[in-house]
Amino acid sequence: MHPGCQEIERKFLVRGDYKAAAESSSRIRQGYICSSGGNTVRVRIRDDKAYLTIKGPSLGISRFEWEREIPVADGMALMALCRGGSIDKTRWLVPFGGHTFEVDEFYGDNEGLTVAEVELSSEDEVFEKPDWLGEEVSADPRYRNSHLLTRPYKSWPDKV
Repeated sequence: MHPGCQEIERKFLVRGDYKAAAESSSRIRQGYICSSGGNTVRVRIRDDKAYLTIKGPSLGISRFEWEREIPVADGMALMALCRGGSIDKTRWLVPFGGHTFEVDEFYGDNEGLTVAEVELSSEDEVFEKPDWLGEEVSADPRYRNSHLLTRPYKSWPDKV
């Protein structure tokens, strides 16, 4: 993702083993300085790097995204401004069919939830789906990280 461009991605539940095919993984902690009207300002610490990201509202499976790497010390300081705590997860990068699926395994209040995202070059791009990919949840706002912070998976009465 280049800073300041349109992000097009689809999101799915995960229903099988993806870890054997993963090429790497990293631990992510992220929080939200602001999340309102579909706009979000996020701080992310990913292993030994930090990022500040601004996202616009979703238009279908597309949304504007601006992201910059920042010094880790700045990222840690900005995490203190985040409201409602943080999301804790491991992200697995799993190549399949010419794409890399980002599979997020959540911890804490979102333990038991695993979702996969695939970034596309257009909304109608056809892509190959691995066997471990489950139901598509791209249009379901409950699966957005900013939503998982305020309404964690453990509180859902209808967990999948």
